[in-house]
Amino acid sequence: MERVEYREEPCKVALNRVKGMPFAWSLNPYMGCAHRCTFCYVRAFELRADRASGDAYGRSIRVKVNVAEVLRAELAKRSWKRESISIGAATDPYQPAEGRYRLTRACMEALRDASNPFHVITRSPMIVRDVDVLAEASVRAKVGVNFSIPTLDEDVWRRTEPGTPPPRQRFRALRELVDAGIDAGVAVAPVLPGISDGPDQLRAVIEAARDAGARHLWAGVLHLRPGTREHFLAELERAWPEQVERYEGLYRQRAYLPAAETKPVGDLVARLRSEAGPPRERPRQLRPAAEPEQLTLVLS
Repeated sequence: MERVEYREEPCKVALNRVKGMPFAWSLNPYMGCAHRCTFCYVRAFELRADRASGDAYGRSIRVKVNVAEVLRAELAKRSWKRESISIGAATDPYQPAEGRYRLTRACMEALRDASNPFHVITRSPMIVRDVDVLAEASVRAKVGVNFSIPTLDEDVWRRTEPGTPPPRQRFRALRELVDAGIDAGVAVAPVLPGISDGPDQLRAVIEAARDAGARHLWAGVLHLRPGTREHFLAELERAWPEQVERYEGLYRQRAYLPAAETKPVGDLVARLRSEAGPPRERPRQLRPAAEPEQLTLVLS
């Protein structure tokens, strides 16, 4: 077990304006992530900020001890327009520190009290602890949860997501949230070319999502920006040396793969989703569902 340092530091702002994303605001109660996924896109931002993006990333976590109080003040401003907020866009809000500090829960309580829409992105089943807050908030505003589950392949998971709970635990948590009426789904991302993009591998994830009652599903192929690229390729050399040459070719002078590379994955996921059929019957949602009953697919 890697030793992690936790730095309790207050913050001046809680909400961050976001550009080029499907949401306008993000909220991250922690800075840094002990999950230390090898492909994490945040490593690129850390490099640009002159912070650790390689092996040292995730070994020092900033804990924004006053973030919930700052958030309440920001939500109370007359200028605030109650726009949707993404919790966990730059760090997992349910990484191990949340078990002690409960900052994510406190922030969701503030959003619930303000009747403000939000959605949570996580790789941790710890979120089921807060199903009461999620349910209460869902009655007042649009609330959603996305579980990041790129694979059920044990070898791929262990090598690429060293600090995360097992994927099947996340599916059990998904089922629990769905049964409580929460709008929860799955992000099959990132899909790793030649490593986790096999039909059987993707079928396993899609069928597990269906069985858990996922309300939505999207898939995304790996992208590698500077900072993430160097670390991922170094880990690739250790875990799958036979893939290094292919990845260097695929991602040479570009972070995102072209449609010619991603479309076959999208077509495969769409076909497997169709074969899997609709999700199991679920309890009545806490509020009118915005998404259709079938699993939806977005490929990025």
